Amino acid sequence: MQNKFTVIFSMTILFLVGGFSAEAQSQKQKELEAKRQQYMREIEQINSLLFANRKKEKSVISQVEDLNYKVSVRENLIKVTNDQANLLTREINTNQKEISSLRDQLKLLKEDYAKMIVRSYKGRSDQSKVMFLLSSENFKQAYKRLQYIKQYADYQKEQGEKIKDKTQKLQELNTSLLRQKEDKKKLIAQNKAEKNRLESERIEQEKLVASIRKNLSSFASQVKQKQQEIDRIDKEIDRLIREAIAASNKKAGNDASSSKGYALTAEAKALAANFEANKGKLPWPVEKGVVKLAYGKQPSPIDRTVMIESNGVRIATEEGAKVRAVFEGEVTGILLIKNANPAIVIRHGNYFTIYKNLSKIFVKQGDKVSTKQIIGEVFTNTANGETMLGFGVNKDLKTENPANWIYRM
Repeated sequence: MQNKFTVIFSMTILFLVGGFSAEAQSQKQKELEAKRQQYMREIEQINSLLFANRKKEKSVISQVEDLNYKVSVRENLIKVTNDQANLLTREINTNQKEISSLRDQLKLLKEDYAKMIVRSYKGRSDQSKVMFLLSSENFKQAYKRLQYIKQYADYQKEQGEKIKDKTQKLQELNTSLLRQKEDKKKLIAQNKAEKNRLESERIEQEKLVASIRKNLSSFASQVKQKQQEIDRIDKEIDRLIREAIAASNKKAGNDASSSKGYALTAEAKALAANFEANKGKLPWPVEKGVVKLAYGKQPSPIDRTVMIESNGVRIATEEGAKVRAVFEGEVTGILLIKNANPAIVIRHGNYFTIYKNLSKIFVKQGDKVSTKQIIGEVFTNTANGETMLGFGVNKDLKTENPANWIYRM
């Protein structure tokens, strides 16, 4: 009997541990599914924003950049789907172990219950119970025997309930197992379809790269020229921020030439703190968009020996897209640069957000703006149909990664 209780106790512990593990796996599965949905939405936006307008003849450089980006997102989608399928395999194995454990527990419970029923049947008459009580040597013993009869009846009822609960749990796990197997089957089918699409995109990518290799020096020269134009605009933005910092320090009575940080008033400090508190939660500067070029130094997809330095991100969006301020602040300056499209710089305490490559501007220097207020419109290149917003975040003169600030960028 003791061995039997030991087995039941061990199984119960395993079942509880398995329950905690299943809960953790379920949470992980939700996280992976959220990621998978995010990548699928991103691919939809890439198709809509970068590949829908086939009438416009894009440069080979733009085509390679677009396809490289799409391939990288597709690879992420395949990876997360694989992770989901693998996790489902582990969940299925866990459920199968729990089902096996429950069946063993149910078998033991039913065996014990059957023995109790036999014993109850043999001593079922009320007369037997009365005789059992009357044969007591004293009142104390009679009381104890009465308690025993009651406890035995309660125990029978409890065992019956346990059998009922475990049978129900077994049925639920079996249903869950069938659902998980069906989910896994769907994920594998979806992954197969995504891999086929990826293969097709890679073939197209290889063709484009092969055409570039024939005249690599010319394409590399175009990339360098484009980088020089971006650097020229970034220098002007840097100059404008330096002037704003110097002016703030002069107004505060500080040495404007030696100070590297914006002199904050109490109001500006509160605004900066509010801006910091919303890190990772700021809205996108356009309603619909995908990040075509990330922040930081990265090799060019055209020539891996040529490095691209990006002080912000480049967001592909739709034609006529309106630009929104990502947070309340003040328009520090509007850049009108020769042979380049306008840019707007907005100050949020000692933080600055930068909006480049605009066609229209709806604000002026000194204006106070609110979160999501429309401040301009993104320029669309009529030759290739590209609508690309340059967006950056600075803390004083130091650039920051916008992806750390904008929600799900």
